[in-house]
Amino acid sequence: MGGWIVLGILALVVVWLLMAYNGLVSMNQRANQAFADIDVQLKQRHDLIPNLIETVKGYASHEKDTLDAVIKARNAAISAHGAGAQAAAEQGLSGALGRLMALSEAYPDLKANTNFLDLQSQLGNIEDKLAAARRFFNSAVGEYNTATQAIPGVFFAKSFGFSQREFFDVGETARASLDKPPEVKF
Repeated sequence: MGGWIVLGILALVVVWLLMAYNGLVSMNQRANQAFADIDVQLKQRHDLIPNLIETVKGYASHEKDTLDAVIKARNAAISAHGAGAQAAAEQGLSGALGRLMALSEAYPDLKANTNFLDLQSQLGNIEDKLAAARRFFNSAVGEYNTATQAIPGVFFAKSFGFSQREFFDVGETARASLDKPPEVKF
């Protein structure tokens, strides 16, 4: 009789551990999917930038430094891998795009160009979707990280290869720059 009780308790512990393991797998996959959603939005953003640059070139060809900075930042963002590296590269790209958009203020013809306005609108929509995708990713990562640090995950997560994931964070310097309006100097 005592053997059946021990066997029953052991079976309950195994089922409990399997459920906890499957929960970690599910949360990890949700974070992977959320990161893939960010990648989709970033690809759309990266694909839009050459069209935006070509449109601006027609009106502000002597703004070569700004255009080159955007191209360089875009290339760095495309080649970045991992949440931290991508966040840093995208921060640089956002700054360069901000300077590019500021050019429209100095060129009224560019500001009135329907192609430029359409591209600017598309970029704004992508930025909104990207912000939502980042929030979803960070939420999924937070849930996953909590599960790996809480009981029962803390006891077996590392031994099964579950480790902490990195948030897609804009960083302190970017956060500080988002709080104040950009300076535009000509």
